[in-house]
Amino acid sequence: MSQQNASSDIELPHLTGLEARIAERIAPTLADLGYELVRLSVLGRDTPTIQIMADRANGSLISVEDCEQISHAVGAILDVDDPIPGAWMLEVSSAGIDRPLTRAKDWERFAGHLAKAELDVPLNGRRRFSGTVMGARDDNAIIRLDDGTEAVLPLVDIRKARLVLTDALIEASAALAGLDSEGEDGGEARQAPKLNPKKPGKK
Repeated sequence: MSQQNASSDIELPHLTGLEARIAERIAPTLADLGYELVRLSVLGRDTPTIQIMADRANGSLISVEDCEQISHAVGAILDVDDPIPGAWMLEVSSAGIDRPLTRAKDWERFAGHLAKAELDVPLNGRRRFSGTVMGARDDNAIIRLDDGTEAVLPLVDIRKARLVLTDALIEASAALAGLDSEGEDGGEARQAPKLNPKKPGKK
């Protein structure tokens, strides 16, 4: 589900075609700014929307100001590269606390937390899995199911995987951000900033 950028050793979500080209182009700049690309999608046809989900390199949530910085940086790159003919829109958001798991490092970073995953290709006749994240090994995600057994999910076959929002995850996210989860800042930690500047691309 993840791929390595050969030029910069940046681990990217597994993407193909246009999405992969855009991701490979913007990832080094995001890394230079202290961010990581968590997910990228291009949606729509007449005026496509490029959706970018990012977080800080340490895995903590980004702010609205971070979204603005990412939007300006990515917009400048896409204006020059012009990967999409005509007009396009750019939408930047935080991965959120119950974030997608799109790379091997995500499965390692959030080991011990609950997650759900869905495969493109059935594994032993099964597509959907839920349980405790156990890390990643040899391009596979490991998840411990409710019955105690472990499922080994090929990262490249995972259609989508996401953390399950729990008190433990909220507390861990608050601690990562240096916030008190029981105070006012704890409520703020639950939010996933999002910015949609409605930025048009080249005509």
